[in-house]
Amino acid sequence: MTTQSTTAIVLRSVEFSETSLVVTLLTRDLGRISAIAKGARRPKGPFEGALDLLSVCKVVVISKNASTLDLLTEAKLHRRFRGATRSLIRLHCGYYLVELLRCLTEDHDPDAEVFDHTIATLGLIDSEGPALLALLHFESRLLQLLGLAPVLDRCADCGSKEIANSGRMFFESATGGVVCMACRSRQPSVVSISPAVLGHLATLVAAKRFVELPQDVVSTIRADYSEFRSLLNRYLQHVCGRSLRMIELLPTQVKDAEANSKE
Repeated sequence: MTTQSTTAIVLRSVEFSETSLVVTLLTRDLGRISAIAKGARRPKGPFEGALDLLSVCKVVVISKNASTLDLLTEAKLHRRFRGATRSLIRLHCGYYLVELLRCLTEDHDPDAEVFDHTIATLGLIDSEGPALLALLHFESRLLQLLGLAPVLDRCADCGSKEIANSGRMFFESATGGVVCMACRSRQPSVVSISPAVLGHLATLVAAKRFVELPQDVVSTIRADYSEFRSLLNRYLQHVCGRSLRMIELLPTQVKDAEANSKE
C-alpha cells in the first residue's frame, strides 16, 4: 500500500454504509480512481462537504491492489461547483462533462493534460463563460487527447484526399471520420456535414485553450452550433457504445439557450 497526495475532481459518490461513501475521482496524478471515504456521511465528518459532485479538492489516498477499493483519508475543498446557482444549462453541462469522463477515461491511467483540460472547462462552465461552446471544445479536445478524434483530412475508409462533394462532406461514425464519394455507398449510416462544421471540429481539436480562440472564430462556431452539436452527439454515441443520458438535456440551439439563461 502507498499513500499519495493529489488534486481531484469528484465524478461520482455512492452511499456505501450509514456513514461512508464510495467516490469516483478524476485525479491529476493517479488517473480515475474509486475509493471508500469512511465517515463521509456523518454530519461533522472528516471531509466537510468536499465530496460533492464536481468539487475540486486536494486528496490523500491510500492505494491498494487493483481488486480492492482505495482508501480516501483526506479531502480538502478547493472549489465547489456552483453552476446550478447560475443556470440549469450550466448544471446540465457540468453533469454531462462528468458522464463523458466516466465513459471515456480508464481506471489508474493518469493524464495531466486531460485533468488540466477538465479543470479549465469547469472554470468556464461555472462562471460567466460561454458554457455550451466551451463544452464543444472540451469534447473535441478530449477526443484528441485520448486518441479518439475522428479522421478529418482524408477518407477514413480508403485514405483518399478527395473527400468533398458539391459543398458538402460525408461523415460516418463507425468508420471513424469523413468518407469519400466512392466509399459513401458502403457506409451504413453516413451523414452529410458542412465543411464549416468539420473545420470547426478540426480547430477545436487542435486548440489547447478555449479562451485563446479569436472572437471571430468563436462567433462562426456559435453560428453553426446546432449542426456541430448533432455531429458530436452522433460520434460520441458510437465511441461510448451507448447514448449518453445527459446529451438529451443539452440545448440544440445556442441562441434559445442564451435567451433563457445567462450562458
